[in-house]
Amino acid sequence: MADFVGAIDQGTTSSRFMVFDHGGNEIARHQLEHEQILPQAGWVEHNPAEIWDRTSTAVRSCLAGANLDASDLAAVGITNQRETAVVWNKVTGRPYYNAIVWQDTRTDKIASALDRDGRGDVIRRKAGLPPATYFSGGKIQWILENVDGVREAAEKGDAIFGNTDTWTIWNLTGGVDGGSHVTDPTNASRTMLMDLETLDWDDELLGFFDIPRSMLPEIRPSSTSDGYGETLASGPLGGVVPLTGDLGDQQAATVGQVCYDPGQAKNTYGTGNFMLLNTGEELVRSDNGLLTTVCYQFGDDKPIYALEGSIAVTGSAIQWLRDQLGIIDDASESETFANKVDDNGGISFVPAFSGLFAPYWRSDARGAIVGLSRFNNKNHIARAALEAICYQSRDVVDAMAQDSGVDLEVLKVDGGITANSLCMQIQADVLGVPVSKPEVAETTALGAAYAAGLAVGFWANTDELRENWNEDKRWEPTWSEDQREEGYAQWKKAVERTLDWVDVE
Repeated sequence: MADFVGAIDQGTTSSRFMVFDHGGNEIARHQLEHEQILPQAGWVEHNPAEIWDRTSTAVRSCLAGANLDASDLAAVGITNQRETAVVWNKVTGRPYYNAIVWQDTRTDKIASALDRDGRGDVIRRKAGLPPATYFSGGKIQWILENVDGVREAAEKGDAIFGNTDTWTIWNLTGGVDGGSHVTDPTNASRTMLMDLETLDWDDELLGFFDIPRSMLPEIRPSSTSDGYGETLASGPLGGVVPLTGDLGDQQAATVGQVCYDPGQAKNTYGTGNFMLLNTGEELVRSDNGLLTTVCYQFGDDKPIYALEGSIAVTGSAIQWLRDQLGIIDDASESETFANKVDDNGGISFVPAFSGLFAPYWRSDARGAIVGLSRFNNKNHIARAALEAICYQSRDVVDAMAQDSGVDLEVLKVDGGITANSLCMQIQADVLGVPVSKPEVAETTALGAAYAAGLAVGFWANTDELRENWNEDKRWEPTWSEDQREEGYAQWKKAVERTLDWVDVE
């Protein structure tokens, strides 16, 4: 068998390809950013053609840079930004419209209408999700209703949909020349269109959005020896590597963090924050603003479910300080400036740029910096931005404890912001539990590789994967309980100030 497994990680800001060995160690990577298209307030788009081009180039460049051939890979897995919707013509291969990104809020009227007439309760029961701009179903409906010719093409069977995993697989496996139109349950569970119990598209839910069933991809397990189709010989994988793993990015990170037992949780710090708690084969319905989602399905095994707390804006708040406000030149300076002050100087920053996700689900909220006085400076704002990341995670941890009855003992963390040691220390202080970072921080790509490798026997079972996990760093809480609760009370008061800012019909 070949010595390595590859992973395509098609994310919100970039596409990359990574190669791992049997020990789960990174061997090579190549990463390329793509444009963030912001046509108007609340709208966020990507160019699907650019995404495919960057993904293909990343694969080729990674292999060439490491002096590897595609034949050196036993399998390849795919992970992706979830909920980002692409609708394209299967005959021409051309997208009808830019990909509508998960952060986009243009579908707020669609979401609010679902809740007004009771359909929202059906979506919660069947799909495990509240009606929200976050998920793919409303985005598909918007494209069908607002882009000329798409409705007619969909009725003919020419217009098809996929999250970016489906778009990538379709292109890898031939595109217009017989590309596979497939997805997995983790991605399908982010659409508001799949029944969590049957793991199939639900006709009642499709009717709510007036989406033809023919638009939707076939749902296959997240790890499958049958694969997702033959890769194109002229493509970046040369037609020789099986595609056997497909996971939405946050579920992939859960697999990469080896959270295979009920009660284990991880938090990924990226553009947004995403915390998942493994609930095993039990489908736990949230009473506290969390999502019920598929964690993974390996082969013919029963699906494993999770509770998820999705936070829209965390790392992107640091990007906002850099790109829009210009108070830092590099993301790493957020730690430098925040370290210059002992606390936030009495201010709170709630980055509700796309409304508030879990556990609030308030599309009427907008960002605010409150408590400002002449005393405050950019160091306090940088500190408040880091605290916002941590307090939003506290909101989710508390909701998980209420839903599951399990108190968190340690939080496994991954993602780019874990390089910010001050932020991780604040996270431990805000939660009152240790925060643990693994040696391999890129757990999203690693999880996709694990799913692919398990399917072909590169790894025999999940016990082998557990042995690969090693701790790199741990942060212990230092705040007193009074400090912790005083800070959280200030945060909750700031959140209240952001609500009812936008009128949602």
